Amino acid sequence: MNLINNIETQNLWLEEMDGDFGTFRTQVTAETNPRSVPLASQIEKQIPIYSGEAVRAASDQPSHRNALLTEWTKVFLSGAGIIVIRNGIENAAIVDRASEVFSQIIESEKTDTLGGGDHFAQAGANDRIWNALEKHCLIDPHNFTEYYASDAIAMGAEAWLGRGYQVTAQVNCVKPNGKAQKPHRDYHLGFMEPTQTLDYPTHVHAMSPFLTLQGAVAHCDMPLESGPTKLLPFSQKFLEGYLVFEQEQYRDYFEANHIQLTLEKGDVLFFNPAVMHAAGDNVSTDIYRMANLLQISSAFGRAMETVNRSKMSKAIFPVLKDFSNRKTLTNRQLNNAIHACAEGYSFPTNLDLDPPIGGLAPKSQSQIMKEALEQNLSTAQFTEMLDQLHARQQS
Repeated sequence: MNLINNIETQNLWLEEMDGDFGTFRTQVTAETNPRSVPLASQIEKQIPIYSGEAVRAASDQPSHRNALLTEWTKVFLSGAGIIVIRNGIENAAIVDRASEVFSQIIESEKTDTLGGGDHFAQAGANDRIWNALEKHCLIDPHNFTEYYASDAIAMGAEAWLGRGYQVTAQVNCVKPNGKAQKPHRDYHLGFMEPTQTLDYPTHVHAMSPFLTLQGAVAHCDMPLESGPTKLLPFSQKFLEGYLVFEQEQYRDYFEANHIQLTLEKGDVLFFNPAVMHAAGDNVSTDIYRMANLLQISSAFGRAMETVNRSKMSKAIFPVLKDFSNRKTLTNRQLNNAIHACAEGYSFPTNLDLDPPIGGLAPKSQSQIMKEALEQNLSTAQFTEMLDQLHARQQS
């Protein structure tokens, strides 16, 4: 694949890509070998299913944790590309409270005429919350901390992206009779027209899926009639997918061969962003299908949404202190919440003002937050530390 700048040549090249359809069909008809996912509780429609209880049990046992993360990495890369963690958020009351917060935001934004835009649906057809992460944190930092203390969320992100990942979230509520999306891939290259993706060489097409991880937390039970996400297992392996998935034969194949899994409240779904997928038709009469859509970015990439992580960190710090002092969340769970909130990467910064001292990089926002928590600093002291960090990072 070379850079192709002439529009006429681009269109011709796109048409010639049809010849790879046989390769595509071969790749997506693979099967999940149970021996490749020994830690899964079952395999359903080629998708490995994991028990939330088992994930939590493995979370503080380094060897078991590493084994699980390694297995997930292989699934995302060369397996089905998708995992489901049943009961990923254990406490339904935490999910219900988050749903209340999201509903409050939806109603507020309708009044303020701020909401409505959607990537793949007509404005107003669904209820969408952009930057649900920051809004959730500022409205109810206590619930935010409990929610993102989830080992399932933290471990799924770490398996694909490593440390310093950046969480963003957008809530989507698909109403009864809500229509399905068109099949697509996700951010980065998935948010471009096929002709635009031709401006990027082959290795960028291969690299793009490594920069994000897609996830969703089910905020209600999702039977098939409610339209849970349609997925085409193994489709992340087709390199040319960003270019050709707009073509009719690929979309027809997707509609004939996709799978859907029923989800229950608190289940967590993760998939490689290059997996061909689409939200399904909600043919129910009374299910408002709400999911918190997680788009988690590598520390080395650009997240899709701007998030005021300093403001969020200041909001949850006193809550973290309270949880820590009362010992109602473990240090691991507190760290999970910090990773979902604070900036975990030291760069970019102004190295004249923020030089690396005692290491190769300056302290990140999340490191400062953890140290302030360990030292039981006051909220005012922590706020001053963040303000000083912000000042150092400015040019």
